[in-house]
Amino acid sequence: MASEAGLELEKYGLAGLRQRVIDVAQGTKGFVVRLAREKPLGFAGGVLVMLMGLAALLADVVAPYPFSETHYSDALSAPSATYLLGTDNLGRDVLSRIIYGARISVYVGLGAVALGVVYALVLGLLAAWFGGAVDALISRFVDAKLAIPTLLLLLVVAAVLGPGLVNIILVLSLFGVNEARIVRGHVLSLKNSMFIEASQAIGCSSWRIVLRHLLPNVLPLVVILGTLRFGTVILAEATLSFLGYGIPPPFPTWGGMLGGESRFYLQQAPWLAVSPGIALMLAVWGFNMFGDALRDLLDPRLRGTGQARFR
Repeated sequence: MASEAGLELEKYGLAGLRQRVIDVAQGTKGFVVRLAREKPLGFAGGVLVMLMGLAALLADVVAPYPFSETHYSDALSAPSATYLLGTDNLGRDVLSRIIYGARISVYVGLGAVALGVVYALVLGLLAAWFGGAVDALISRFVDAKLAIPTLLLLLVVAAVLGPGLVNIILVLSLFGVNEARIVRGHVLSLKNSMFIEASQAIGCSSWRIVLRHLLPNVLPLVVILGTLRFGTVILAEATLSFLGYGIPPPFPTWGGMLGGESRFYLQQAPWLAVSPGIALMLAVWGFNMFGDALRDLLDPRLRGTGQARFR
């Protein structure tokens, strides 16, 4: 009897799991169809984001050559069947370096946006919920950060920490502090809701209310903000790499390919700037369009308003 009961439980458990997978797949398909129908530019941006993610994940497979492999006899070769986007001054394949550069951009973007989301959540939730001196202190800190020019702040912090992947992620995660004000405003709008008052009435502690009730309601908003911030982080990483404060060579980054020694060969080999420039432009455009579409489709305050119809 016990074994029959176990088999029955396993049967229904697998059936429930299967049904959940089917529901998720159908919901994802419906969302993709809605995205393509209502936000064609957002759908195109999503396709570019997916292609960039695949290039980063499968760089070792799809890249024609290793990113540091040199062919000195073919230095500064124009685009051809052998080198689709040409070679640089050391004979390295530009296409391969762009593909590997996508991996660096994805690593930096994911790490910086994830840390930035944590900053925004912690600062915004603490400021809105506890109020008083805590709110004043955090709000003045955020205002001071916003008062400093972003590029100047990034350059100073990058110069102090030095180049490197982890340091660049830490530097660019400072963008997340800007979203703390948005989180604070959203939490303030939820603070007087009936479900919060009910939680307080039954004796829930402040930390339980913040973690179990406010955080799940704020997290989707912050995820959308993070998606919108992704393109800015990629562009900022390219700027720092162009100025020499990014990922050190020989690791390829799009900004580093635009700067460094390549600048001395741009008249002789313009593809050294055109190819990474186009890759950077498409990546930033894709994330911006996709993030705008996600915000318009998932934010209930924008549903049915007709805003950004052609995004």
